[in-house]
Amino acid sequence: MIAGVDEAGRGPWAGPVVAAAVILRHNIPAGLNDSKKLSALRRETLFAALHASDAVIGVGQASVAEIDALNILQATYLAMTRAVAALGTEPGEILVDGNRLPQWRWPARAIVGGDASVPAIAAASIIAKVTRDAIMADLHGQHPHYGWLRNQGYGTAAHAAALKIHGPCLHHRRSFAPIRALL
Repeated sequence: MIAGVDEAGRGPWAGPVVAAAVILRHNIPAGLNDSKKLSALRRETLFAALHASDAVIGVGQASVAEIDALNILQATYLAMTRAVAALGTEPGEILVDGNRLPQWRWPARAIVGGDASVPAIAAASIIAKVTRDAIMADLHGQHPHYGWLRNQGYGTAAHAAALKIHGPCLHHRRSFAPIRALL
């Protein structure tokens, strides 16, 4: 069984980093692709189709506190490890989007552009992105002035302007330079 792994949220100034691991079986939804190349509606549709299929899905995340303590790369690896563990089954091999791998007990390969070329990684990309967007939408309800419904915690001009007015909250990554500069 091959598991595809990808993450969402390495670059934002706020929120967790989320990873997903997906093992595709027989009912593979058509149109899987890198989540960044899909509209929000198409991502949501594929997210639902993946959950309705016989795919095995695991999701893991690393918190803002873990990102600040470990650094974003190590926190991403932690989220990926949690996602693979959440599968509830041992993958025979893991294919990870990118050019670097966590140190795992599982056999794994890094594939640059894998989220656009390997269906299991594309599926993981979609699961991670939709899950993280939902987290940021929930956090937006608590902190609407940052505009996270529109920017998902990324460093947009509107987010930067809100930070100057309201300062950072506990969901901001203090180890990231733009946030650290405001503290």
